[in-house]
Amino acid sequence: MENQSFSVLSASKPQNGAVIQDSSFQGSESFFRSVLGNMEAIYLNKNPTAKAILELVRSADCDQICYDHFAFRTFGVNGHGIDSMSKFFLDFGYERREELRFPAKKLKAFWFSPPKVSTFSRGSGVHGPLPRIFISELLVDQLSPEAQEIIKKYTNISHCGKEYAALASAFGILTWEKPSYSEFQLLARESEYAAWTLVNGYALNHVTISTHRLASNLRSIGNLNQFIKENDFNLNSEGGVLKVSPDGLLLQSSTVADSTYFEFSDGITEAVPCSYIEFAERLVLPQYKDLPAEKVEEFHRRDGFEVGNADKIFESTSKDQLTRRAA
Repeated sequence: MENQSFSVLSASKPQNGAVIQDSSFQGSESFFRSVLGNMEAIYLNKNPTAKAILELVRSADCDQICYDHFAFRTFGVNGHGIDSMSKFFLDFGYERREELRFPAKKLKAFWFSPPKVSTFSRGSGVHGPLPRIFISELLVDQLSPEAQEIIKKYTNISHCGKEYAALASAFGILTWEKPSYSEFQLLARESEYAAWTLVNGYALNHVTISTHRLASNLRSIGNLNQFIKENDFNLNSEGGVLKVSPDGLLLQSSTVADSTYFEFSDGITEAVPCSYIEFAERLVLPQYKDLPAEKVEEFHRRDGFEVGNADKIFESTSKDQLTRRAA
């Protein structure tokens, strides 16, 4: 692949129609996409459901898939939170956008919009349009002293690991040592998000297929959900299979996470949740509803994320959803 560069200037259009100028930056597009490709490869290797669904959708839709966003989880303590992962994306021209808060889960998140590339790629997956990035963090100081102690123990062991979050994700390794099973269990009782992050670290939590960019009838998320069910995959049923934003313009669904066996530091091997795959359909904004379909571009569609939707999507790795999957 040629060594392309990001354009010095890019613009995105939020819902009010104003233009936001992205940060000025130039860098190697091929390097950046290679890192995303490594993250994706690790993710697909560990999550057979995601791999199988991507292959099914490709076979039914002319072999082209565009990603809506990539998502990561972090610990908001000792510099291991959102900033540890976002630095890599900001360095390559991404822009930090809105904050989202999830009080019941003790989480906050930011999403990041991609830079405009100088040569628009019509490729598939990580070689297609650059995805948005969604990074969440656990508000560790709101947990019990016992849970905080465990998390701080491992983030302290990690030390400068926070400087290499993207590298850890691309290699599929933890920046801290493996925890004991009892520590994992204690965290899981208080915060399933915390337990997931302890054993998965900076791993890609999920990728999201942009359904409206598909060519076949699967561009409708309802049709895609039905297609997935017909192929015997389980969808996250928390709050209903289809998650809809209050404005009705952001439609999302997701599978239930895969599980893998993890060997803990005390020699115990148990199944733990891995990652999942999500689907998102962004509808055309009201002010652009009369545009011919062939004229509609991504900025004509609903952007951003929705707390209510995301809160239910988080449950894709929950014990409750995994138990339903096994039933």
